[in-house]
Amino acid sequence: QVQLVESGGGLVQAGGSLRLSCAASGIISRIGAMGWYRQAPGKQRELVAIIGSGGSTNYDDSVKGRFTISRDNTKNTVYLQMNSLKPEDTSIYYCNVVAANYAWSNWGQGTQVTVSS
Repeated sequence: QVQLVESGGGLVQAGGSLRLSCAASGIISRIGAMGWYRQAPGKQRELVAIIGSGGSTNYDDSVKGRFTISRDNTKNTVYLQMNSLKPEDTSIYYCNVVAANYAWSNWGQGTQVTVSS
């Protein structure tokens, strides 16, 4: 059973920074893509950033230049460094990890990020 544990959310003022972490355990196969998504109340879950097994990255336009996704394959952990935070970044952030062979995909429990103006 693959489990994802997220940490790092919280309350921050606009312009501030937060770093989210998501550690995967119980891995039985090689990890492929790792990503961060967010979902605000009344809205659909949306992709924030994703990083492939080789390190290639992709970002939503709204966070380009402000957020950086990275991964530590030795720790099965993905990070999201969020700088220059805006009130519109307020949301629940979820990590997602997909097996390299697409045999499974798991979600974290979510962590609240609140940016005050």
